[in-house]
Amino acid sequence: MGKLDGKVAIVTGASRGIGAAIVKKLHEEGAAVVACARSIESCEGAAFCQKVDVSNSEQVDACVKATIEKFGKVDILVNNAGITKDGLLMRMSDEDWDQVLDINLRGTFLFTRAVARPMMKNKAADGSQLGGAIVNITSVVGITGNAGQANYTASKGGVIALTKTTAKELGSRNVRCNAVAPGFIESKMTEGLSDEIKKSYMDSIPLKRFGKVDDIAKAVVWLVSDDASYVTGQILSVNGGMI
Repeated sequence: MGKLDGKVAIVTGASRGIGAAIVKKLHEEGAAVVACARSIESCEGAAFCQKVDVSNSEQVDACVKATIEKFGKVDILVNNAGITKDGLLMRMSDEDWDQVLDINLRGTFLFTRAVARPMMKNKAADGSQLGGAIVNITSVVGITGNAGQANYTASKGGVIALTKTTAKELGSRNVRCNAVAPGFIESKMTEGLSDEIKKSYMDSIPLKRFGKVDDIAKAVVWLVSDDASYVTGQILSVNGGMI
């Protein structure tokens, strides 16, 4: 018996790294998982894959509709899709700002809006409110800020604020919304950083190791499970003590 037997989940940014690890863990706990990404052919543990641009409202709505048509409901949403376009504030182009905010923040909003009503309609056989669980993947730099990442930090700080507001708006229907704020996690997004930058991060981590994608996936599983049924509007930092 898994913690998520019978649950239906949507995961964005599911083609690699943290997203792929989340899909795998949700599946291992018994959920039927719809894996979404701009480019995706397969993902371990996914019931099926959907090519979706999370910044496109029509594609987002179509993905949620297809999920409900296939499974009859949506219980879990994990907003993981994200990109970086780093650069100093004074040199940042309008395009780099817009692209990061569109994917990281607008995409989170669009998917949250699309699943809100279906989740509020989820009811048990006795008519009680089942609701649902939303987890947004933000970042430690959405809390601290970071030089050279004005667009990324603004988007992730916005995700934190959106998480808290969503929790307040949907809580009466038993729809919970929390966020996970990863620190330095070994992934495709971080492997291209210089040794000097990696050392500076390592020096700031009390546990003296970088995180693994599974560290984030396990946190997500806990937040969407009944083990966290009284947890909403919270930001769970998984960063080895970095902040």
